[in-house]
This record gives sequence, structure tokens and C-alpha cells, in this order.
Amino acid sequence: MLITISGPAGSGKSTAAAGLAEALGYEHVSGGDIFRALADERGMTPLELNRAAEEDDAIDRDLDRRLRETASERDDLVLESRLAGWMAGEHADFKMWLNAPLAVRAQRIAEREDKAVDRAREETRARAESEASRYREYYGIDIEDLSIYDLVLNTSRLDPDGVVGALRAVVEAYTPEGDEGKTPVEGIRYEF
Repeated sequence: MLITISGPAGSGKSTAAAGLAEALGYEHVSGGDIFRALADERGMTPLELNRAAEEDDAIDRDLDRRLRETASERDDLVLESRLAGWMAGEHADFKMWLNAPLAVRAQRIAEREDKAVDRAREETRARAESEASRYREYYGIDIEDLSIYDLVLNTSRLDPDGVVGALRAVVEAYTPEGDEGKTPVEGIRYEF
């Protein structure tokens, strides 16, 4: 089974994806892993590559192409990134979106990155706007359209173990016999 976990910065998607993969005995691949590999291939640090990506859309497209290829080639995998559900498209067996209110996400990011909460909130808001614009421009994706996801979960209501437990319960409750059809991912321009 290929499971995707997506969500905005600070939603807990990395923690949840790693925990779910471990609980299921699956491999976990994150967009961050792919990004770091891309940076290494180019002889850059991830920060240097991130700055270069602001000026060169080929970097984002290469990352997204690799996400799509990983989804098409692998099984028994939890694939995690902001666009994992969209990039995996028809290859995903189960797509999940994790979210939390901006104030909660900003607090988590501030703690993780040792910065002021107000700064984390503003950077997170600006990043989300920038990414949403790029996703729309590159691929025709409306990141706020959650209709492609099989599960949407507010992670601010549960601790990390509770989030993993909820995700695991849903995956383990799934049976092909009871499946009446997943929502198709349509209208996306996979132009890499």
C-alpha cells in the first residue's frame, strides 16, 4: 500500500509519517529527504539549494518529478511532503492531509527552529502564500482543495502518538472489499 501524508509546515506530517511507517513496517520517504539528495547531487547545502529554488523553478519541478516517480515505482511506503497526495495522484492507495491552526503550527515551528513565535507565524504565512501561488502556476493545483484526500485530521487535538494511532487505525480498517472508490486527482499538469 502506498500512503501519502501531506499538510502545511508545522502540521506534524514528518513526525506522523515516520511513526506510521514504523508502526506498519513500511519505508518512509519525505520530500525533505529527496530535497537533501538533490542538494547533495548539486554540491550544495539544502539552504543553498532552497535559495537557488527561489530563482529557478526547475529545482521545484525536479523535486516534484522525483516524488511522482517514487509514488509510481514503490509500494509499502509512506510518502510525505506538502504535495505528496497531488504528486502521487492515481498511484496512492490512501491520501491523508494533516493540519493545525496557524497559531499552533507557528508555535511548533518556533520551538523546533528556536525563533520567536511572531516571526515563525509570519514566515509560515508568507511561505504558504508563495507555495500556493507556485503550485497553481506550475501544475494547476489548488492546495486548499482537500477533496482528493481520504482523511483530513487536525493534529492540534491529539499528541503525536495519538495522531499516529488515528492514522494507523484508519489504514488498518481499510479493506478493498469495502472500497467504493477513491477521489480521482484530475486536471493536474504534471509538467516537469
